[in-house]
Amino acid sequence: MARTLSPRLLGAAALALTAALALTACGSGGSSADGPAKVSKASSNSPYQATLLGKHFEKPELTLTDTSGQPFDLRKQTTGRPTLLFFGYTSCPDVCPTTMGDIGVAMSKLPAEEQKKIDVVFVSTDPQRDTPQVLRTWLDAMGKNFIGLTGDLNQVKAAAKSLGVLVEDPIVNKDGSVTSSHGAQVLTFLPQDDKAHLLYLSSTSVQTFEHDLPLLAKGVPA
Repeated sequence: MARTLSPRLLGAAALALTAALALTACGSGGSSADGPAKVSKASSNSPYQATLLGKHFEKPELTLTDTSGQPFDLRKQTTGRPTLLFFGYTSCPDVCPTTMGDIGVAMSKLPAEEQKKIDVVFVSTDPQRDTPQVLRTWLDAMGKNFIGLTGDLNQVKAAAKSLGVLVEDPIVNKDGSVTSSHGAQVLTFLPQDDKAHLLYLSSTSVQTFEHDLPLLAKGVPA
C-alpha cells in the first residue's frame, strides 16, 4: 500500500512533465508508493485541503468508450464542470478500489443536486480486460454516476503523460494475475478554466474528500 504522506506537500518546485508522478504497482503481491511529487506549497488562503498544483494542466484531448459503449470526449463532455480524473484498472486489489471507494463515500454525503455537478472519471489502464460492461459493474459499487472510460492504451498513456502521470503496459504474471503500474493520484480540474489545480494522493482520507467535494460542487476557486 502507499506510504502515508501529508495531504499538503511542502515541495517548492512546480510539477513538471519530466518529473512524472510516482507509479503504483497494482496486482497480486504488488506494492505501491507515492513518491515526492513536485508541487507548489499549499496556500494558507486556499479553502481546499488538497495539494495545490504549481502547474495547471490542460485537460487532455482523449476520446474513449464509456460504459454504455458510446464514444466519450473527455475534454468536450466535461467542459465547465469540476472533474476528478483517475487512471487505474478494475482488477487492482488495493489502491484503485480504495481511492474510488473513498471518493464514492464522500460523494454520497452530498445532496443529489450537488453530486450531479461533479464528474468523477475513471480511465482504465488495462483496456483489454476492462470492457465497458466490466467497468460499469465495478464502478457501480463506488458510484453509479461515475464515468468509466476504456479504449486504446496508447491514447490513455499519452493522455496520462500530458498530466505528468506515468502509465505502463499491463503485465500478466505466471499465476494469471495482472499487474498494471500507473500513477495513483487524482487530478482535479476546476470549472473556471478546465485546468487541473488540485491533486489528491492515494493516501488521501475520506474526510479530505468530504471537505473538498462540496467546494468543488459550488465551483469555488482554489
